[in-house]
Amino acid sequence: MVKGIAASSGIAIGRAFVLPSWNWDLNDENISVTDFAKEFERLSEGIQISKHEISNIKKEFNEVIGSEESKIFDVHLAILDDPVFMDEIQGIIKRQYKAAEVAVKEAMDHFTNMFDLLDDEYMRERALDIKDVGNRLLKHLLGTPEVTLPQDNQPFILVAKELSPSQLAHLNPSHVEGILTMAGGKTSHSAIMARALGIPSVLGLEGKFESSIETGDIIVLDGDEGTVYVNPNQEIVQVYDLKKQKWLERQENLQKIINVPAITLDGKEVHLAVNINSQNEVDYALTYDASGVGLFRSEYLYMDRDHFPTEEEQFIAYKEVAQKLGNKPIIIRTLDIGGDKQLDYLTFPEEDNPFLGYRAIRFLLDQKEIFKTQLKAILRASANRNIKIMYPMISSVEEIRKANQILEQAKDELLQKGFEFNQNLEVGIMIEVPAAVAIADVLAQEVDFFSIGTNDLIQYVLAVDRMNEHIADFYEPFHPAVIRMLKQTVDAAKAKHIDISVCGEMAGDANATPIFIGLGVHKLSMSSQSMLQVKERILSINEADCKQLIDHILKCKTSSEVIALVEKMNHHINTNISH
Repeated sequence: MVKGIAASSGIAIGRAFVLPSWNWDLNDENISVTDFAKEFERLSEGIQISKHEISNIKKEFNEVIGSEESKIFDVHLAILDDPVFMDEIQGIIKRQYKAAEVAVKEAMDHFTNMFDLLDDEYMRERALDIKDVGNRLLKHLLGTPEVTLPQDNQPFILVAKELSPSQLAHLNPSHVEGILTMAGGKTSHSAIMARALGIPSVLGLEGKFESSIETGDIIVLDGDEGTVYVNPNQEIVQVYDLKKQKWLERQENLQKIINVPAITLDGKEVHLAVNINSQNEVDYALTYDASGVGLFRSEYLYMDRDHFPTEEEQFIAYKEVAQKLGNKPIIIRTLDIGGDKQLDYLTFPEEDNPFLGYRAIRFLLDQKEIFKTQLKAILRASANRNIKIMYPMISSVEEIRKANQILEQAKDELLQKGFEFNQNLEVGIMIEVPAAVAIADVLAQEVDFFSIGTNDLIQYVLAVDRMNEHIADFYEPFHPAVIRMLKQTVDAAKAKHIDISVCGEMAGDANATPIFIGLGVHKLSMSSQSMLQVKERILSINEADCKQLIDHILKCKTSSEVIALVEKMNHHINTNISH
């Protein structure tokens, strides 16, 4: 048994099909100056064919899964239009007298090697996008056929060194039991797409097997635990076959509670909202009976284009979400850019520690017109709608007051133009840095609500880069320091009688649900996929028991002690659920 990164939930048992790696047989002989025009023409033709192919893949994928995941292919189209990438290819042809395919391969290797050396896992995984586009272009320049998957309609587990979005887009989920790759992480496009397709997946297995997996080997893959068995004995197969059946039965049973209110056994209601990246995700969220949108990550409106969105474009997007939700609330987080989220059309300063640098509210307060444009769009959309504003990465009272001053300017400008908006629009903040927790009692006097962003809060409290796979074991959501930070924030909010919610990944972890209930958090926002598991947990617990759990947890000295208490309670809950 080996352990990798659990990337997509579920159990898979089946025969392996090993996808061969790209191997190019290139003629490295120099060309003459007179051949330049022909090579540029071949390059241009290859680019156009590749673009057409990618556009078709995007369209097909959009019809099957949805527009949000299909935006991955916009990245691929953008690479083919990227002047830096294309200039590098053309420069190699001119300077080194190389054929188009050799120039593409050298440029591809140059950029992927450069990205692979970066400390940022997100950027390292973007190297795969460049590789995917480069290999597609090479395929057309060389006339190489696609690698074909098994055609006998027998389900298989796909094994690859790395898997590109283009390759994933051609998979039939009914034929692919699971996906296993040597490279990749949870933020890779292949992981995102595997989750969207509902295919169990384990990634990051490089160097963990004693010998290479061969096509035809029997694989057992657990996408929840991140474990993989190669040619296991029959006893292990039987254990996981039973586990798979129980998993499928549970998914079916969870559908029965979609419209059941999330109320604890002793009568405490918990509101389960959804986190979204775009207006296209709202319909899907409503099928899970979400109580609203607890986090609209507005930065994605900025990231899928080559210019800043106008006030009108943003207004239309925010209004569309609010209209779909009816009276249900929507919390729009203002632009949270910087760190691992960049804009192609905006140059950020070089920083040694971008997560501690020019990002989020710091960027907005410096770029007041960009900030004001967004605020005016949100205000306009708020007319007769349940919209709230949330500022990201707040660490001081001064930041809130400066942001509110710009908000007041936006209101004045709209009034002068005769626009209607909610004059009493609620304003809240993300609690995601330790400084905000330390002065939460003071910050609570300045705003209408808190929302705890556990992803950043945990990494800042524990000084652990959550994207760095080398120190992944140090990223501990159940660390005593994290629990105490959560309690301090909740207590400060309750003392000032303002709303408190949690919108980070921890909110969608059913194992953490008793902790939040015990702390007094009754509003959780998460991905749609996590909602039913969390609701199931809520329906099976007493708030009183959760409060007792917190009393015990606050006496713990180590993460393992906290986890032991949580597991003990969850084991009891799971026993009740199974009966």
